[in-house]
Amino acid sequence: MTTPPPLGRSLCAMITPFTPSGALDLDGAQRLAAHLVTNGCDGLVLSGTTGESPTTTDAEKSDLVRAVREAVGARAKVITGIGTPDTRHTTELARQAEKAGADGLLLVSPYYSRPPQDAIEAHFREIADACGLPLMLYDIPVRTGTRIEPDTLLRLAEHPRIVAVKDCSNDFLGAQKVLARTDLAYYAGCDEHNLALYAVGGAGYVSTVANVIPDHLRSVLDSFDAGDTARAARLQQRATPLIEAIMSAGLPGTVTAKALLNALALPAGPVRSPLRPADTGRTGELLALHDDLIGVSA
Repeated sequence: MTTPPPLGRSLCAMITPFTPSGALDLDGAQRLAAHLVTNGCDGLVLSGTTGESPTTTDAEKSDLVRAVREAVGARAKVITGIGTPDTRHTTELARQAEKAGADGLLLVSPYYSRPPQDAIEAHFREIADACGLPLMLYDIPVRTGTRIEPDTLLRLAEHPRIVAVKDCSNDFLGAQKVLARTDLAYYAGCDEHNLALYAVGGAGYVSTVANVIPDHLRSVLDSFDAGDTARAARLQQRATPLIEAIMSAGLPGTVTAKALLNALALPAGPVRSPLRPADTGRTGELLALHDDLIGVSA
């Protein structure tokens, strides 16, 4: 990136706190949002995969944006997920998010129906035309069943409100192809790629793991920007065991992140069904990895 990223640099894919009974915990969301921003996040992405968007209502999504906006003010960008399999419904959510005070929208490709590329492109353009907020496209084919192909992104980059990509494609070559030919801000959506994508011109990250180590992940980018690439690599490597335990150890990142947040006495609460909580053994392993990481000086 030769210009400042449009939606921030160190973004957290924030969990959605719930009360013990499973209701939306807006007070907890405000406290967690303030904690994350104070500790290095300059953007918060709400109602994404980590935010359990499939199990929150449209009204809850809007209420969450308003609450977090109030908590962080102008200290951080507030981006919210609006993706659904239905173009009409997604357009309605985009307009609601704009009214609620969001700074940007996270837009996943339509899932389940697996539309072809021309239909995906038309879907994104229709939503971008329907509101005034910048869009971050979310390429996560393992969940949607369909890639946003690099050539599709090259065309979509021409739209003035399509400004960014959250990349969970695991196609590093494709990401570099788009980076080289567009001004799209590319954000790593997989924490193991945070430094690698940043080093080739990425804008930063949208991180699930930032829920629990926001300052450490921010220090990776800060070290790289300061020219201390060896320290950046060392910090990224030190985070790898915790990244693996949260993201790649058999449970969804929402489950593991909430388990660790609860253990750290930070707002989280339960997950909503069909997800199930991590057991005490897994939670203990996560806490031990976290404590080992923060106990090692950089």
